[in-house]
Amino acid sequence: MKSYRKELWFNTTSRRAFINITPEVKACLAESGIQEGLALVNAMHITASVFINDDESGLHHDMDVWLDRLAPEKPYNQYWHNTCEDNADAHLKRSIMGREVVVAVTEGHLDFGPWEQIFYGEFDGKRRKRVLVKIIGE
Repeated sequence: MKSYRKELWFNTTSRRAFINITPEVKACLAESGIQEGLALVNAMHITASVFINDDESGLHHDMDVWLDRLAPEKPYNQYWHNTCEDNADAHLKRSIMGREVVVAVTEGHLDFGPWEQIFYGEFDGKRRKRVLVKIIGE
C-alpha cells in the first residue's frame, strides 16, 4: 500500500470564508499516483473546517448566515471562552461544520456524487492555517 501526505496552506483576508479546494486535492491525488484507495482531507486548526457541499454562491451565503445565527460572533461577552480570546464563535462553527472529509478514490479519481466539491471553511481568519491531505491505497 502507498501513502501520500501534503499540507495545503491558506491565509484568508477575511475572518470567515469558504474556499473550494477540490482542484488542490485533485492535484494531490494525481501527484500521489494512487488509483484505488481513500483520500482524507482535514483542517489542522480548531477554528477551521473541511466539508463537502455544492459550489454555489447563494448556498455559501445561506451557510454563512445560518452559522452566524447559531453562533454569532458578537457580542463577544456572550461566551465564557472569550475572557482571553474573541473567537468562541469560530470554535462552535467548526464543531458544526466538521473537521474532515474522506473521499473514495476509484480509478485515480475522487469518487464524488453530483455537484460535490471539497471546501475549506475559515471561521477565524487573517492568519496562515493548514489543511492536511493524506491519501492511502494502491
